[in-house]
Amino acid sequence: MEKKLLKRIEVLRKRLNKFALTRNLVDSEVVEVSQQLDNLLNQYQKVSTYKQLSFW
Repeated sequence: MEKKLLKRIEVLRKRLNKFALTRNLVDSEVVEVSQQLDNLLNQYQKVSTYKQLSFW
């Protein structure tokens, strides 16, 4: 699951970087991709934290 999240994060990160070069930062697609990336990063943080806590 962790690897899958990282792959999806990387795909969205690259898309967002591309959009940032070619579109206005308040463009609806830029905002949507940014929100999707935020959600995935939050999910990854939860998984990562849980993994660390379960280690102890």
